[in-house]
Amino acid sequence: MVDTTKRDPKQLRRVVVASAIGTTIEWYDYFIYSTAAGLIFATQFFPNFDPASALLLSFTTLGVGFVARPIGGALWGHFGDRIGRKRMLVSSLLLMGFATVGVGLLPTYGQVGVLAPILLVVMRLLQGLSAGGEWGGAALMAVEHAPPGQRGRYGSFSQIGVPAGLILAQLMFFLVRNTMTEEQFLSWGWRIPFLVSIVLVGVGLFVRLQVEESPVFRSLRDEQARLRRPLADVFRERPRELVIASLTFVANTAIGYVFLAYLLPYGTRTLGVSGNIMLIVIIIGSVSWLISIVAAAIWSDRAGRKPVYLIGSVLLVLWSFPFFLLVDTASMVWMIVAVVLLTIGLGLSYGPQSALFAEMFEPQYRYSGASFSYAIGAVLGGGFAPTVATWLQSSTGTSLSISGYMVLMGVISLVAVIAMRETNPPAHRHPQA
Repeated sequence: MVDTTKRDPKQLRRVVVASAIGTTIEWYDYFIYSTAAGLIFATQFFPNFDPASALLLSFTTLGVGFVARPIGGALWGHFGDRIGRKRMLVSSLLLMGFATVGVGLLPTYGQVGVLAPILLVVMRLLQGLSAGGEWGGAALMAVEHAPPGQRGRYGSFSQIGVPAGLILAQLMFFLVRNTMTEEQFLSWGWRIPFLVSIVLVGVGLFVRLQVEESPVFRSLRDEQARLRRPLADVFRERPRELVIASLTFVANTAIGYVFLAYLLPYGTRTLGVSGNIMLIVIIIGSVSWLISIVAAAIWSDRAGRKPVYLIGSVLLVLWSFPFFLLVDTASMVWMIVAVVLLTIGLGLSYGPQSALFAEMFEPQYRYSGASFSYAIGAVLGGGFAPTVATWLQSSTGTSLSISGYMVLMGVISLVAVIAMRETNPPAHRHPQA
């Protein structure tokens, strides 16, 4: 591993800013789709179905994006290990921006019929391809620039893009919904958050273009140590790590998408809570998630990755039933308590992930291994979590069935964490972390 302790502090700051801002913009694009799937798409793209079926179909298009993520992970991973982390980060941001703005320009079912949902699925597939390659590049750029003993801390800046993007997406919908009539919002206002993406992508590109290539990749290139088929090599050399890494992410992404995508329509349609209150609850939970991510990542530099992951995984399992019991009170205070404790568990099992996945794979196939594991975990966990939650609620009539699903996902990841080897041994830890 290249020693980055002598690197220009200005460049290190650029890496941190580029990692945080770039992933925030990427996930803003991804999450405005999730929010719109719960609020808008059922009526705009599936009007011929009853409300429950339309919502189910809307969430199914959300899950389609996850199907494309392993393809994106494999593609971006291959070229990220072959031609560099930076180039692939720029390309992923461009693709995400194109797809997101495309959703904002789509005709509805009332205008072009069945072509509308088909185009919606195409745009979501493009978003999935981008997301599949985005995370690995952002995580590795941050971790591979990090000074020794601080990979968790630096890696957290790619992780905070998820809650930060969610906060930005929710605030944008909150602003749009409260500056126009409901009729205007349903007619054309919902498009604004998607179209604003073109400005945000421009900012993200400017920031990312200022960052130097990862010193680890430069070393691979200079030493001519790059592999011709990095994905095939990581499958051959590190199959156990691929499986363990993927399964550790199942609970986080499944339970995370119940929180960030399903909770809003559940609160408004099933519990009868106002949309503004639910948006506020989700924003507060996202802030808690962001803080927990940073704290957990820094803690993992001192205590190791596995103990932090283990505590977070146990919390997700234990809190799944109390979570919905408190949400079902429809009390804003108790809902906030529910989401704050849930997001602490999410933060503990997500904050150290950039450092963990980077440390599980050698540099020459690190982008491929990290991206593919992340994408597979996302498919197995979050891919259709809102769809499953919607089906369980409508089939059983109780949110406790969703809690049972969350526990199942949590146990899968907990077993993987128990089987996981520590990647940050005491000799490598940062005493001041």
